[in-house]
Amino acid sequence: MSPGVFQFNEARQKFSVCTKEAVKSKNVKPLTLVFSQLSGGETEKKTTLDQAFRGILEEKILEQGEFEDFLSIISLSINAVTEGICSATTPFILLGDVLDCLPLDQCDRIFTFVEKNVGTWKSATFYSAGKNYLLRMCNDLLRRLSKSQNTVFCGRIQLFLARLFPLSEKSGLNLQSQFNLENITVFNTNEQDSTLGLKNLQHTEDKEDGMEVEEGETGDEEPPTTCSVPIDYNLYRKFWSLQDFFRNPLQCYEKIFWKTFLKHSDEVLDVFRSYKLDDMQASKKKQEELKPPGDAHVYFAKFLTSEKLMDLQLNDSNFRRHILLQYLILFQYLKGQVKFKSSYCVLTDEQSLWIEDTTKAVYQLLKETPPDGEKFSRMVEHILHSEENWIAWKNEGCPSFVKERPPESKIPKPARKRPAPEDFFGKGPNKKVLMGNEELTRLWNLCPDNMEACKSESREFMPSLEEFFEEAIEQADPENMVEEEYKVVNNSNYGWRALRLLARRSPHFFQPTNQQFKSLPEYLDNMVIKLAKELPPPSEEIKTADDEDEEEDNDALLKEGNESPDLHTRLVTREQIDIFASKLGEQWKVLAPQFEMKESDICAIESDSEDMKMRAKLLLVAWHDREGLQATVENFLSALIDAGLNELAETLTNEADSIS
Repeated sequence: MSPGVFQFNEARQKFSVCTKEAVKSKNVKPLTLVFSQLSGGETEKKTTLDQAFRGILEEKILEQGEFEDFLSIISLSINAVTEGICSATTPFILLGDVLDCLPLDQCDRIFTFVEKNVGTWKSATFYSAGKNYLLRMCNDLLRRLSKSQNTVFCGRIQLFLARLFPLSEKSGLNLQSQFNLENITVFNTNEQDSTLGLKNLQHTEDKEDGMEVEEGETGDEEPPTTCSVPIDYNLYRKFWSLQDFFRNPLQCYEKIFWKTFLKHSDEVLDVFRSYKLDDMQASKKKQEELKPPGDAHVYFAKFLTSEKLMDLQLNDSNFRRHILLQYLILFQYLKGQVKFKSSYCVLTDEQSLWIEDTTKAVYQLLKETPPDGEKFSRMVEHILHSEENWIAWKNEGCPSFVKERPPESKIPKPARKRPAPEDFFGKGPNKKVLMGNEELTRLWNLCPDNMEACKSESREFMPSLEEFFEEAIEQADPENMVEEEYKVVNNSNYGWRALRLLARRSPHFFQPTNQQFKSLPEYLDNMVIKLAKELPPPSEEIKTADDEDEEEDNDALLKEGNESPDLHTRLVTREQIDIFASKLGEQWKVLAPQFEMKESDICAIESDSEDMKMRAKLLLVAWHDREGLQATVENFLSALIDAGLNELAETLTNEADSIS
């Protein structure tokens, strides 16, 4: 025997003896002491202790020990994991061994221990190591349990898993909306083997003979409730065939199956409407008879499809509620937006209308079903409404409800700085702010108040229009004979500065104009000519080539211009707008395109007033405000002529001359 094997066996023997003592005393300290005294690696010692726990548990199971002994060993292993001397998976392995070896009635008690320690399983020490073990253990239990006989135990297991795993755990979600197609309801599909015909015949004969009281009953007792609707095999078959549609709702999107579902549903719901249950509160005697003894659980089988039970099932309010609730769940799926539905799963308008009407009828039947039908109906409606939120959450991919806490950003505390000297703030004997340099100190202390220094007039560096454009005005005069390539307006740097100055100082920069300029120098030439006419007083009047021609051909007009402004420079006044608007009248809309008015502006004028003179005035006011200094009488008359209103232009010319 090798030394390694001998040491392992010796360590296991020590752990076994010590574990038995620890189980009796319910104290993990002896194990901790032995674990620290043994030589070897920590992993090897943990593995040895794990084997010792399983060995002792196996002995207890074979000896058919008491229930508390199993729980003591498992509790001791949990404490050992907490102390760091045992593997984190050991408690789950021990639980699996116990549940695999014990009968179901004892498994129920063991599972109670598992439920109480759900907080332990969810802790950081056990969760990652044991969640798969717990899931496998619960699934093994569910396979052993009967869904019809152990319904409460199965429900406890499902609730435990819901508490253990987060809602977004993928193993507990039906992400692709698959149905349990294995849930098949078996019933008699052979009409020849049916006993409903014989039963109805016997019932008819008994009724003819006056035998209304069954054997074993006294005349004082209430007769059993019988169904007013004859139950035949046809109704029996249609009733139970509906379960196939509840099991697989996708059949309802197929035309042939939908017709079958529609026909069977109408007949079954008609039976529910025609035969209404009596209120359970009307008979206290029935309540006492139906009350279960003690605290026993009321077990309601999912489906018992025997033909002999059909009339009793129709008299059972719980059974009726079960069927009606299946309808509501089916309708919610058919109408809802489910992510994994196929493209063909679309309801027609006729189907949607039938589902809407049938839903109202089902809720009405639930209200009429005792006991507390109104309350039960409201509760079902509330639950199905909440289910829509879960459907939306599922369509979004089941995102986690737990928001991750952002990492705590620790703001470093600023280091303590020594206070600045008084000379730095100008509080010293010299009353100067020291900037660390003689020249900077001199510049900084030129003015005590720096904000006032910034507002000083000496800091105004923007030149006036006269100073900046003086050279350009001189070069624009033809008498100076300056060639185009030598003009300052062709300099890009000068043009950029000229635009900035015009935007700050000249109103011409923001006035709209119909003229189009191909280049910046061409635009600046035009602006220089306008400025030369406005800047007071020019030393010499600038004359362009066009001005010389006009001077030679129109001497008389220029003489008149010295006395009064001509049409080119005469702006339209408010008084003239009123006169022009009254003359223009209904023809205002003809003139609007010449003023470059948009359709939206024309529609706005029409909506503001129904009076034609007022519309004409609104048009002229809008044109006058937009053109500014370009809103002259000459431009207005030119627009009239372009619009084909020559007679009106001649009339308004005389009016304008008389006003001036």
